[in-house]
Amino acid sequence: MPTTGQTPRSSGPPPICFTGCSMMAAGAGAHHTHGHAQAKRRETVVNGKRIKTVDIHAHCCVPKAMAVIQQPLESPGLLMDDTSVRLAAMDAQGIDVEALSINPFWYRAGRDEATELIRIQNETLVEFCAAHPDRFVAFATAALQHPELAAEQVEHAVKKLGFKGIGVAGSVAGEELANPKFHPFWRKCEELGVLVFLHPLGVRELEPSGRLAGNGLLTNTIGNPLETTIALSHLIFEGTLDRFPGLRICAAHGGGFLPSYANRSDAVLRTFPNRAGPPPKKPPTHYLRDGQLFFDTIVFTPEALRHLIAEVGAGQVMIGTDYPFPWTSTEVDLVMKTPGLSDAERIAILGGTAAKLMGIAP
Repeated sequence: MPTTGQTPRSSGPPPICFTGCSMMAAGAGAHHTHGHAQAKRRETVVNGKRIKTVDIHAHCCVPKAMAVIQQPLESPGLLMDDTSVRLAAMDAQGIDVEALSINPFWYRAGRDEATELIRIQNETLVEFCAAHPDRFVAFATAALQHPELAAEQVEHAVKKLGFKGIGVAGSVAGEELANPKFHPFWRKCEELGVLVFLHPLGVRELEPSGRLAGNGLLTNTIGNPLETTIALSHLIFEGTLDRFPGLRICAAHGGGFLPSYANRSDAVLRTFPNRAGPPPKKPPTHYLRDGQLFFDTIVFTPEALRHLIAEVGAGQVMIGTDYPFPWTSTEVDLVMKTPGLSDAERIAILGGTAAKLMGIAP
């Protein structure tokens, strides 16, 4: 049976090379000295084998880049000047590697501002990774409001800085990711084989109506997964995933509401064939399982994770924590407690799939 245990972490000499984030992680060993080296790192063991866990959903920020457009800091926990608290949390949770991402706040910036902001941001992400190459990889950033520029930024991030992934929001200043204007960006992501991490910013066009006002922080609680649901649905129905079959997109928060009700997307093509528009090449549910779409585990309970896996397949799911926001601190345990999984499936969800997609050594 799969088990987990805790053993003291070991230390050794740090690597002396400096390359791009994911490339560094792939080349670094598991023995790197940190300032909190006295702490214990929880080790995850499946069927007697120590495995590397990878958190695909963890946030950070770059204050110098934010200053370009005077963006306020959302949470002090996003800062990376002193990573001791973050590393201690990772050690306690059994997270070996975090894939850092930044929620886009720059989609309304002008071209010159966006160019400078993204340059600062991506170069600093490389520095974050270089400081702890065995613990962090990162998703590069791009200014999607300027699609041709974004494509250039993706190419530079991958070919010059060594990134293996790119982060995007669920829409771009109110425009759907499936809009043909963004095809140059998607084409470049497909060409370079990078994983795209899709994190929502909420359904802000609903906020003036007051429908998401009141108790419950519904702008986030409902708004964030709703935006992901809308974004993925457009990418399927508008043919973006058909046009770029090599795309690989990881949707935050378990893909929003789509995996829980995706069969309705199949049914609408039967029920209203003359009103649903030109159909995609496959039934919508097939896109959830066929290797283009991936999902994190932020669904909170073993039953919810079991259902997500039943709908999309274990090979499409990776653990995510949403650090530093305390939605969860038990993703390793969630996977270990979810019924019906084989050892190989647990290993894939806990880190195997993410390691392959992000170029991280096992």
